[in-house]
This record gives sequence, structure tokens and C-alpha cells, in this order.
Amino acid sequence: MLSKVMLAHTDLSVSRVCYGTNTLGWSIDQAHSNAILDTFAELGGNFIDTARSYGDWIPDGPKGASERAVGAWLKGRRREDFVIGTKGGHFDMRAGDYRNRVNAMDVGSDLDESLDHLGIDTIDLYWLHMDNPETPVAELIDFLNEAKAAGKIRWFGASNWTDARVLEANEYAEANGKTGFVAVEPFWGLGKPNEQSAAQAGYQLYFEDHGDKLKDAGLAIVPYCGQSRGYFGMMEKGVDAVPDALKAFYDNPANALRFAAAKTVAARHGATVSEVVLAYLLNQPGQVIPIFGASSPARIEESIKATALTLSPAELAELAVG
Repeated sequence: MLSKVMLAHTDLSVSRVCYGTNTLGWSIDQAHSNAILDTFAELGGNFIDTARSYGDWIPDGPKGASERAVGAWLKGRRREDFVIGTKGGHFDMRAGDYRNRVNAMDVGSDLDESLDHLGIDTIDLYWLHMDNPETPVAELIDFLNEAKAAGKIRWFGASNWTDARVLEANEYAEANGKTGFVAVEPFWGLGKPNEQSAAQAGYQLYFEDHGDKLKDAGLAIVPYCGQSRGYFGMMEKGVDAVPDALKAFYDNPANALRFAAAKTVAARHGATVSEVVLAYLLNQPGQVIPIFGASSPARIEESIKATALTLSPAELAELAVG
């Protein structure tokens, strides 16, 4: 069973891992989505991550497909048993609107749509999905505090922001008696990306290379790509099992070394490489609550095994080679 921790600077009690739902409602139908979420809940999971934009890349699918799938499942559950995080401020792919929408007006529109899609009155943890350096941090912090005061959100965080902008925003909040970001949701996993290929796919600011100033900021870190998109698990089956697009994303000398280290650490603990990959984040200093993906109840069960794996600081250093 998953244990729970209090998310730093909040009153939110969350499971040690967060289930990412970006495939629900479009790649995975409602019945299978329900089965996956049921299994996560039965094993003690209560922290669920989605986004206003998830599924909007499917032209004939419902707008906000992932949020709608989560919302439909929640109707059969006690709302207070779950911590729901969603994100706004991404491109509006359905409308073909690819301008930067991280401003109070557009984020406000996304927030209202997310509440409707999820069928809830309050979002527990609301993320700005991306940043817009042209929008002053004061405008965004003021808006988020207003949404909090209105009861639309309880707490908020920043995803895909630079460490400097997060710190600037929180300095403004502290100086003005306002709530700041309580958490960050960065791109982070054991796999070191090939940055050009990652950027083309929309993944930026790999945390190990770009998040140094946040590691000691006392914020909760909720990384996405916590399993490095399954790359190391596929490598266990042989290089031919890895799709070309994923090879372009992760094939490099550093990950060859990290894969070898993961196999060594896994053998030492009688674990799988995939468990070691997720445990790499779970055992980091500070509060790190990784987001993982799963396309079936069995995958949920496999991933949660990683929470029982304790890695030493020496093993973390062993894995971070390259």
C-alpha cells in the first residue's frame, strides 16, 4: 500500500507517487480508465495529475478528454479522498491557438473549463502548464491568489518554469503577503534527454541541468516523465524494442552508462530496472513525488513496487553517471 506525505507548505496529504492521466479519455476509454484509477486508489493512491489540454491533439475527441475521464470516475468516489491537480495556460490546440496563453485572462478561461470538465468545485493543486516571460510574475501571482480566495483552487504550482522565474514569483508573493508557488512540476527522470529532440517534442528544462536553484528552495518537486517514458524498461528487452522516436529522445552515451548502472543496482536489490528508474526520484533529497504513467491496472501495480525500494546516496550517485 502507498504511504502518504503532507505536500510541503500545504494541507494536502498525497500518495508517494502521482498518477499521470494524459492518455485517459482518448487513447484509453472510460471503462479501462476506471479500472486503472480503481487500482491506483485500492493501492492507496490519491494524487492524480491531468491538464486542460490533455487529449486536445485528437481532432474528433472531446475537448479536455483526460479531465473528463477523471471527472467521470470521480463521480463514483468521495471527492475528499483525492488530491486532483490540473494545469492551464497551454496552447489551445483545438482552436489552433499557438500563442503563449500564460496570462490572467486565458488561464482564467482554462481554469473555469477544467472545473467544468472535472465536475468539481475546487482544484486542489493548480499548475501553470508553461511560462510566459512577457507576463509579469505579479500578474500571475495576483490572479492565482484571487482564484484561491474565490475557492476555485486550494494551492498552485509552476510547470516548465525556469528556476529564476519561480524564485522571482515567490519573492513577490512573500513581499506582498500573498501565497506563492508551493511546488514545481519539472521534466525529470533518470534518462538524460537529447535536448534538441526533447525540445521538438515539447520537453524543456531538464531538471538536473536547469533546476539547481530550486533543489534547496523547500518546494515540493513533482516531476513528469518520472519513468523516462519507459526507455530503460524497453532497453531491458533489447535495443530493437525501443521505437525510433524514443531512441532519438534518449539514445546517448550518458544513458548507456545509466542503463548499465540501473541493471547493476536492480540486481543488487532483486528489483527490476523500471523500479530502479522510479526509485531514483523517490529517494532524492527533499520532497520529490514523481508522476508515473500506466496503461493498465497491472502497470499501476508494477510501478508502485518502486516505492518500497530504498536507494543509498552512493547508489543515487552511481545512477547519475554520465
